[in-house]
Amino acid sequence: MLHAASLRDRLSACVPGGVATKNLFVTRAENSELWDTEGRRYVDFAAGIAVLNTGHRHPRVLEAVSKQMELFTHTCFHVAPYESYLRLAERLNALTPGSFDKKTMLVSTGAEAVENAVKIARSATRRPAVIAFSGAFHGRTQLGMALTGKISPYKKGFGSAPAGIFHAPFPNYSQGMTQARALEDLQRLFICDVDPTDVAAIIIEPVQGEGGFNVAPPEFLRALRGLADQHGIVLIADEIQSGIGRTGKLFAIEHANVVPDLITAAKGLAGGFPLAAITGRASVMDAAQPGGLGGTFAGSPIGIAAAHAVLDVVNDEKLCERASRIGERTRDLLSNLARDVPAIGDIRGIGAMQALELVKDRATREPDAALTAKVVADAQARGLILLSCGTSANVIRLLPPLTISDSVLAEGLKILDASIRAVA
Repeated sequence: MLHAASLRDRLSACVPGGVATKNLFVTRAENSELWDTEGRRYVDFAAGIAVLNTGHRHPRVLEAVSKQMELFTHTCFHVAPYESYLRLAERLNALTPGSFDKKTMLVSTGAEAVENAVKIARSATRRPAVIAFSGAFHGRTQLGMALTGKISPYKKGFGSAPAGIFHAPFPNYSQGMTQARALEDLQRLFICDVDPTDVAAIIIEPVQGEGGFNVAPPEFLRALRGLADQHGIVLIADEIQSGIGRTGKLFAIEHANVVPDLITAAKGLAGGFPLAAITGRASVMDAAQPGGLGGTFAGSPIGIAAAHAVLDVVNDEKLCERASRIGERTRDLLSNLARDVPAIGDIRGIGAMQALELVKDRATREPDAALTAKVVADAQARGLILLSCGTSANVIRLLPPLTISDSVLAEGLKILDASIRAVA
């Protein structure tokens, strides 16, 4: 039997310290539960960081992958293409917001999707600059880091960033940044730092992930759409974490009735298998020259088979509606907790993408990262897996699989309630 202590020693000896992990080693998982090497069972409110919207090992995903593995596992789409790629592109073209002609490119990871979206926008506009937002997370590659609006741990010690990246404030009422002020600062950026005619793209998460589950106000997203139209800028919606039903819509930006030019998807798209997509206006997507886009593993046939099954499950099991119900039950518990626990400074999110922010004082809103870490550790000790986030590491994010049963959801929420009351 494998023991966690010996595995931790091996981890320390063979894996770089920069690869952060939780203090458990999983041996099996099913839907919204997993078991570690000690035989301990956990309720999973992380879902692989919003990857497993359809749960661990969904039977239809496993069946689709198994069938594909009997046919072929890899040819490289550039060498020998396959129909399943085309069919998934057609599905995403139809499912993403916007009635215009669209095209889709498939890659392997969210960061890769973001990088290619920026490349495509630059090619289409022949402009160099890109505007991202404070608190954003767009990946750990060089360009992804540059776009990310948080220094530690994502940028610290990794040298200078690529040129042409600018950051504007994300509207965050808990930190005193109103959308009016955020728009004023964006206009000031155009006056002081970068001419809008040099800007290829504005990239934004409709709901920030690592930044603390901050929800972009619909009016702010509509204002960005207007500015993009005014200046010929490509508007990119990064839906890596918020997409594929997580917020109660297939894509979070649909809540605002805003149509981006490009949209990135990954995480929940393929039910645990590596796959990501960039979907957008055909006229923009076609800007790159032949051979300028792609990758050896881009559009894995295994990931594509899984994605087709995921989209079927989201539709057939009505997971968007399920996300809304999960969000309502979670929000009810968090609201009751906030009445009793002064350390809860804010509750926010959409659908099954809810979070609570922990503070030392509600009046000053001083972040309490230490308390947040204690709650996460206490919950794990009680059998619940939680994740923290936020620019000050003081936000607990809740990401249960959308397929979680009512009984397991209730169990997880009960543990969350007990941990916060015990530690706060």
